[in-house]
Amino acid sequence: AGVLSKPVNAHFESIFEVGVDEMLWDDMNKNDMVWPTVSEVYEYRKGVYDAVVDVIMNHPSLDDNDGKGIVVTQDHPMWALFLGFEHERIHLETSSVLFRETAIELVQRPKSWPGLHPSVYGSTSKGSEPVKGEDYPTNEMLPVEGKSVTLGKPLDFPSYGWDNEYGERTISVPDFQASKYMITNGEYWKFVAEGGYRNKDYWCEDGWAWRSHRNMKWPFFWTPIGPQGSNEYGLRAIFEEIPMRWDWPVDVTYYESKAYCRWKTEKDGSPTSKPYRVLTEAEHQVIRPQQHNLDAARSSPSADKVMVTSGADFPNGQTGANLNMAFSSHNPVDSFPPSHTGHHDTVGNAWEWTEDHFNPLKGFEVHHVYDDFSTPCFDGKHSLIVGGSFMSTGDEASVFARFHFRPHFLQHSGFRMVASNEDAPATHLFAGAFGGQVAARDDAVSVEEVVDTNNNVYENSDLLNMYLGLHFPLSGSKQNVNPMLEHGNSPIHGLRFPQRVADLLCSLNPVRTNNRALDVGCAVGGSSFELAKSFDHVEAFDFSNNFVEAAKRVQSGEELTFKVPIEGDITEEVSVVHESGVNADVMERVHFFQGDACALSEYADNKLGFGTFDGVILANLLCRLPDPMACLNAMPKIVNKGGVVVIVTPFTWLEDFTTRSKWLGGFNDPVSQEPMYSKDKLKEIMEGLGFEKIHEEQMPLVIREHQRKYQYIISEATGWRKK
Repeated sequence: AGVLSKPVNAHFESIFEVGVDEMLWDDMNKNDMVWPTVSEVYEYRKGVYDAVVDVIMNHPSLDDNDGKGIVVTQDHPMWALFLGFEHERIHLETSSVLFRETAIELVQRPKSWPGLHPSVYGSTSKGSEPVKGEDYPTNEMLPVEGKSVTLGKPLDFPSYGWDNEYGERTISVPDFQASKYMITNGEYWKFVAEGGYRNKDYWCEDGWAWRSHRNMKWPFFWTPIGPQGSNEYGLRAIFEEIPMRWDWPVDVTYYESKAYCRWKTEKDGSPTSKPYRVLTEAEHQVIRPQQHNLDAARSSPSADKVMVTSGADFPNGQTGANLNMAFSSHNPVDSFPPSHTGHHDTVGNAWEWTEDHFNPLKGFEVHHVYDDFSTPCFDGKHSLIVGGSFMSTGDEASVFARFHFRPHFLQHSGFRMVASNEDAPATHLFAGAFGGQVAARDDAVSVEEVVDTNNNVYENSDLLNMYLGLHFPLSGSKQNVNPMLEHGNSPIHGLRFPQRVADLLCSLNPVRTNNRALDVGCAVGGSSFELAKSFDHVEAFDFSNNFVEAAKRVQSGEELTFKVPIEGDITEEVSVVHESGVNADVMERVHFFQGDACALSEYADNKLGFGTFDGVILANLLCRLPDPMACLNAMPKIVNKGGVVVIVTPFTWLEDFTTRSKWLGGFNDPVSQEPMYSKDKLKEIMEGLGFEKIHEEQMPLVIREHQRKYQYIISEATGWRKK
């Protein structure tokens, strides 16, 4: 946002930015590092507080404006201030879950913390064998008439919103039935007592893998209080262990919710032609109180109840709810009046899992201040959660809130059962619902094993020979081996690709501030040496150690030889020959190292001597990165004002290299089904990062496979000048 001139502590901010979204339930790699001490973090927090206070008191964008006041919109620098406030509210809730997971002897209730719901006090609830109608209410399925629901927050709504809330989608919701209450601890006890956690048939593959890994036998926040196998339980609140409340909503993951639905369908049968499931985002909006639903809030901002209601007042009135920290615990599911459809706790008490993947609305746009808040989670592996919990405040408690977590997460979350004769009106970004994570995990392990054993795709001799031929096309002139078999209309214009990329950068006349260039994905160095003819210094790196070592050997003056394929097993050994003008003095200007293009931001902050650049090239690299945005997002840090970035790419997206959720384009929008092209997305990204497009051309290249077979590729080459 440009509000602060520098980080408060760049190192801390780089390691704190990841958050709690581990990829899988057994993902603990992030802990293989030295974390700051508590006292160091405390001092950092004080520094952040002082910086924010200084901004509020002194930043010119908050000047009085001659008594007219300030309106902070998404284009205003102080949008970032409200982003920070709301992000802290998210941290308040996620931290409360972590406290609740922590051993009781390690936590204590703060003096100013809200009280537990009054139902806790004086409770005589028994620990086992709860009775329906006595310990928890009878939970009937209520019919709901279908209707059309339009999702989305207006851009001019007078409160902060996260990027995924804006846009629009209209969904036709068929008739359905939904349980009057969220599923209670009392109802869920039956599933536990009848062996639901021991029967694999009730669980999806990933859910069973999670259950097995965690050795789950009952919900996480239930505390066993009797002999093994007695099924007697207490309940863990955030800072207390309390007697079990069978009439509170059960706090479970998506996997546990779905397992219960399968068990319930098998045990009692569904009242419709389809099995029980959890509700969808659109169905949730149908059963919310009509006085405070989306239509009402779009007509009058005060109808979004959190805009005008404090936590202390939230429980009051016909639409009272346990929200905005009115209490610091759940409440009995029949405590508050029902909505107009007869359903209780459609707002507050506990988040509700949905059948929807976390997804963008039509017209979704990232906000440049926090461009990766939502998009990394549009991956088909995050579930939308709706309604808010007792800990939800601010935007989390808004009718427009659209939050998400992985299906194995705990988040003060429960579920409501739904049955319908129609398919669920849910939005899925990919086929299925939250399947395949185990396979993804296993694939990730396999890739790591390949990299660790030096057998990855870029670490073999055949590919090294191919790239040496690509980067040094004059090689073979001594042995009379041409880079391409001579023939009529031969595409010799596709030769010297690395040199043409470097020449393009120079032709675009980057402003020379320090006369340094960067070659990202330099391979064996042909483009790096060409850049060194025009720049005083070139930093060049590649992910392949094989490539980098070959480049260094060429740089040292060694007469490096490689094999040019002719036919079958027949090859010709040739020596590397340089382009005109590339000599020892020129080559000395290049510093080669093995590196990762996705770590550019880290290099900019921490790598000694890395610095900034007047020119940067990325040649046929972008669509081979596991996280293209991580590379592109670093460009403002490393490029000098007036500097130029040349990006050359054929946009050949493959899941072998880049997970589908991180492709820039090459797919149909999951909502509108409109084609999403990488070229358009790249323009949007680069302009959002402060670059102006100054050039575009189609750049062919030819890669030799053998004497009579060549790859002919047409890459798009674009030039971007930093404003």
